[in-house]
Amino acid sequence: MKKIFLSLLLVGIMFQSCNNVQNKIKTKPYLVVLSLDGFRWDYPEKANTPTLDSLEKVGVKAQSLKPCFPSKTFPNHYSIATGLYPDNHGIVLNWFYASDLKKNYSISDTKTVTDGRFYGGNPIWNVAEEQNVKTATLFWVGASADINQKRPSHWSLYKEDLSKKSRIDSVKKWLSMPLGERPQLIMWYYHEPDGIGHSFGPEGKETLKLVEELDAYLADFFKEMRKLPNYNDISFIITSDHGMKQLSPDKVFFLDKIIDTADLEIADGSNPIYNLKVKEGKLDKVYKQLSNYDKNLIAWKHNEVPHEFHYGTNIRTHDITVVSDSGYSIYWSWNEGNSKGTHGYKNSCKDMHAIFYAAGPDFKINYSQPTFNNIDIYPLMGKILNIDIPEVDGNLDNVQNMLK
Repeated sequence: MKKIFLSLLLVGIMFQSCNNVQNKIKTKPYLVVLSLDGFRWDYPEKANTPTLDSLEKVGVKAQSLKPCFPSKTFPNHYSIATGLYPDNHGIVLNWFYASDLKKNYSISDTKTVTDGRFYGGNPIWNVAEEQNVKTATLFWVGASADINQKRPSHWSLYKEDLSKKSRIDSVKKWLSMPLGERPQLIMWYYHEPDGIGHSFGPEGKETLKLVEELDAYLADFFKEMRKLPNYNDISFIITSDHGMKQLSPDKVFFLDKIIDTADLEIADGSNPIYNLKVKEGKLDKVYKQLSNYDKNLIAWKHNEVPHEFHYGTNIRTHDITVVSDSGYSIYWSWNEGNSKGTHGYKNSCKDMHAIFYAAGPDFKINYSQPTFNNIDIYPLMGKILNIDIPEVDGNLDNVQNMLK
């Protein structure tokens, strides 16, 4: 109980100080955005998270954050960065063949991840830099690529083993730079609790334990931020790319037992969503086999995905998109997974939703924000940074009320 009180006091004092001075001195806006991969919207209800609870009291908490479809990591982190649906920015899955470039993209291949030709849209760091607002990123999707021959002022190649302390030190160092060099936008990323959610499922005690450890990490982060002389000028967003769904071992489909793999040219994706390119003359056959197999297995032809999902029109989604209903898995019989949790389902599934917390001089206090789309974060960031942004799929009107 003492620990919880101290966490609440620490974060509360920090943001109360922000609120007391915000109207007295007009300063440059600063925004720090942290994404905790796979942090489901309701984890704080299942675990002890005093830091997040404190942020809710001194700032904004959304009921949930709705990811784009498919609810996978790379498509959604880049959607947050661009305000565009995956169909419109081109990162349609974590792994895919780009028919337009005749090249494969893989999240584990540094060469492709840093190749700006794969990325559409205009990420927020490029828009800011064009308007003389310096930016810094730590492992955010797309930030290491030369998109339109531009990058943030500070960026790094992905190093998953970089310690938690070193990550905080990087953010603190950037915010301590001389005024002319100091980034006003910082976007950084941590890979959990996604990994443990896959291994043990969102209901696993190991997952909830790590959620509590991450909350303690946030307390350490805010403790260091409070040491900065300019901390009262900084707004913070804590969010995620998607949630996690518990899997059942008896709810599994094997694609190669439904269709003839000889009819396929390309099969991109991973449980529970795949984009298939079929051989000439085989489209109707493969589509019929998939769509008639089981009510919990859903198949759409290219350009026929329901509009609500804003998907399946990009050339990189190929001929057929197949996805299972939530809780069901899709594997190949030679590569059956053993995960207890996954994501990628339709974003209408609430378990795919993520967290969104925000606090600082730009945000209201103790404000409950209705569920909104993660593409709306882009215009929100532009508003806070006072920069002009291009027209995107996201809409500031959906999130305007959380701002003072």
